[in-house]
Parts: sequence; C-alpha cells; structure tokens
Amino acid sequence: MIDVELLDWMGDDVAVVNAARVSFAKESEYHWDEDDCEFYLKEGDKGLLDFLARKNHWSPFAHVTLKFRIKAPIFVARQLVKHQVGLVWNEVSRRYVDTTPTFYVPDGWRKKAESVKQGSSDETVDISDIISINGFYQTMASVYEQLKERGVCPEQIRMLMPQSMMTEWIWTGSLLAFSRVCKLRQAKDTQAETRIVADRISYETEQVFPESWAALQRH
Repeated sequence: MIDVELLDWMGDDVAVVNAARVSFAKESEYHWDEDDCEFYLKEGDKGLLDFLARKNHWSPFAHVTLKFRIKAPIFVARQLVKHQVGLVWNEVSRRYVDTTPTFYVPDGWRKKAESVKQGSSDETVDISDIISINGFYQTMASVYEQLKERGVCPEQIRMLMPQSMMTEWIWTGSLLAFSRVCKLRQAKDTQAETRIVADRISYETEQVFPESWAALQRH
C-alpha cells in the first residue's frame, strides 16, 4: 500500500512572509482574533504570498522545509528520485535489510494509451487468464526466503525482485521543491501511482503551510 507520512516540518506561513519582508528590514506576525480565539495570517501577508508566487519570486518559499516518510513500489520511487534540487533522499537498502519483500498490487491493469507520452488510459484490461498476480508475488517471496536460507547475500537476492517490490524512504526538502514535485506529478498525464504520492504530499503540506501552498498551487 502506498503511504505518505509527514514526519516533521520547519517554519510556517509567516516564516515565508518574513523571508521576503527582510529585504525592507520588516517583520510580520500572525493576527490574534479575539472572537475565534485563533491566529490568522494578515490579509496583507496573504497578498504578499500570492504576489511572490505569481511573479516567481521563489526564494522565500525555500526557507521552510518538510520531512516525509514514504512507502511506494520501486517503479514509483525511481520516478520521484529524479527530483533532486532542494531535496534530500535516504532509502531502505536491500543490501542490508533481508525481511520478506512485499509487493504493490494495482486495483486494475490499465490499457496502453494511444499517445506514448500519456502512458496509459482509464480503460482497464482483464489479465486473469494470463497470470495470477498474487501467485506470482507469492513465488517471488518464496524464492527470496529460500535463497536467504541457503546463505545467499541480500544484495544479490534483490536482483530477482520485480519493480513492484515496495520500498521506503525519508524525503526532506524545501516547500518550493515539493511544490515543483507536485506540479509535475499531479498532472493528468503522469503515472497514476506516482500521482497518489504527489496528491498526499500536497494534502499534508496544505495542513501546515495553507496560505503559502495555496499561492504556489495557483501560479
């Protein structure tokens, strides 16, 4: 199962605002609403965030960070690791970890799209008469365990595992960097499984940087 967990973050919407306002030796803070008993971002600061995103003044959004733990199949991880700027990635190593592997099973098998760049269509294909996917994965897990029992090293056994094997990594980066990841990977022509990760990153980020994230997503 694909999973995205927000482990930690540094900063907030005001931190982004103040990274911009320091140019004029200015500083802002949240507004306390007596009626709601809550802190709110001032309207002028919301406008500033929108201006920064709209005019591509990107540096203030790079001063705050997020840290995620993500579980996904290898083929998804290999797409996402291509994003390097402003991001740091540390992944489970199957050279050392020899637990029985688990595998990603899609809800359906999508038909090839007419456009190669699209990748797949919304139409699904029945493959049950060709292969039992669960049976295939059970065989792979069994082979792994048998080789491990024979003393074969994990760094070689992993060569036999399919790209659907689940992996796990810690991904840390700036708000700006994750915005660029999500803009690319939430697009309709991206792979659906990769889009799941991007959608969940977007949701979690919106909870802690609501105004900054809204501004970045708008522009």
